[in-house]
Amino acid sequence: MKLAWLRSLETSHQDCVWACTWVPATDTNSGLLLTGSLDETVKLWNPEDLSLVRTNTGHCLGVVSVATHPSGKIAASASIDSFIRVFDVESNNTIATLEAPPSEVWQMQFDPRGTILAVAGGSSASVKLWDTAEWKLVSTLSIPRPEGSKPSDKGQNKKFVLSVVWSPSGRQLACGSMDGSISVFDVQRAKFLHHLEGHTMPVRSLAYSPLDPRVLVSGSDDECIHMYDAEGKTLFSSMSGHSSWVLSVDVSPDGAAIASGSSDRTVKLWDPKMRAAVQTMTNHTDQVWGVKFEAVGGGVRGSLLASVSDDKSISLYNYS
Repeated sequence: MKLAWLRSLETSHQDCVWACTWVPATDTNSGLLLTGSLDETVKLWNPEDLSLVRTNTGHCLGVVSVATHPSGKIAASASIDSFIRVFDVESNNTIATLEAPPSEVWQMQFDPRGTILAVAGGSSASVKLWDTAEWKLVSTLSIPRPEGSKPSDKGQNKKFVLSVVWSPSGRQLACGSMDGSISVFDVQRAKFLHHLEGHTMPVRSLAYSPLDPRVLVSGSDDECIHMYDAEGKTLFSSMSGHSSWVLSVDVSPDGAAIASGSSDRTVKLWDPKMRAAVQTMTNHTDQVWGVKFEAVGGGVRGSLLASVSDDKSISLYNYS
């Protein structure tokens, strides 16, 4: 397994780029890269040459998260202006504007069927679920308080939710919090299942393996990447090698590798079997907020990896 650097675009945005994801190909569009920046814009890029396809405006503060619907026709952007903007990828027309209290929208992700948008609810210590047919809030999954704590305890702030991810089946959802814990929910029953412990600092990124739906990968400010059996509640692997916070993790489409982006300005490729980094990319000059593999058919090796950074740049690599 290896990464080969393909191309970078130095000033892709006017400010730090905090979010990226891939838009699946449709009948009318080939696959696109979607980025969100503190410059308040969302941009769509052609991965062939990193040419700009479209710039979307509409937020009045920085964009912290972007998500795409499995159909490739709809996308969403979340901003620190307390709004989530849902828009048509081809026309950029606004489909819905979802309002949330300040500091209560961090990461978000559509479920595999595209029927629900899950939003990590920041200081509300919950995940909000929005129905994508009518764009109504249908459920709030709250992280239970630790036993013995009182409602007034300051400790609840430590459950500030930073990250969220759906299991491949769409039946479960996991979220990562400021205190280093990961909470797993049964979505259909709106039921909290269990915590996954092991991190000592904020969990900023989560990703399930596309091949083994039990395997959950996490990245944390404690500089570690963990692999859990999310159903068996066990931590079975911990990998270290970054010299600062791990801001983003993703699992390759073939399930054989993990990519990570860090405050140490590097992108690393990890072999989970060896429990070690096998490659370090040093083309960014500031912290790397997002890494994302382009989804290709299950079990296939050979796809693109994108990374975005505070240095305002986008980089693309070939994973093989």
